[in-house]
Amino acid sequence: MVMFPAQGGPLRDGRQSPAAYDICRGACRLLKAHAFAALSEVGLSNGRRADIVAISASGELWIVEIKSCLEDFRTDQKWPEYRDYCDRLFFAVAPDFPREVLPEDAGLIIADRYGGEIVRPAPEHKLAPARRKAMTLKVARLAAWRLQGAIDPEGGFEGLARG
Repeated sequence: MVMFPAQGGPLRDGRQSPAAYDICRGACRLLKAHAFAALSEVGLSNGRRADIVAISASGELWIVEIKSCLEDFRTDQKWPEYRDYCDRLFFAVAPDFPREVLPEDAGLIIADRYGGEIVRPAPEHKLAPARRKAMTLKVARLAAWRLQGAIDPEGGFEGLARG
């Protein structure tokens, strides 16, 4: 069950470990500081789920893949499939993560529960206009469903708000 602040708990649905949740929180604070609106756990049309999708005022889309530990990185190699859904792809890891194992062709964010820092910018690979429109609509609709679920917890928005 998704817990919303209006229900007495953080927006947490059990899909993330406590370590990944803290990295997500810090990365989202960093993205906000860079004027991006961030949304976590966003389903993509290829069946994958991005840890964070962020959108700027100009419509630029970033995906941030959270890796909570080395084992998580080694066992989850789906991240190249996210490139087709963003203008820039980043990894977000805790300060003690072994950075040398991460691919150089993605950006790098170091984050903890209080904030983060972009330590390596991500290369740009512009989305096609049709994909940008589809992703922008997906992010907008998902964010609206989640907000409505927080306002009306009994309204049946839970399944929609999961991404």
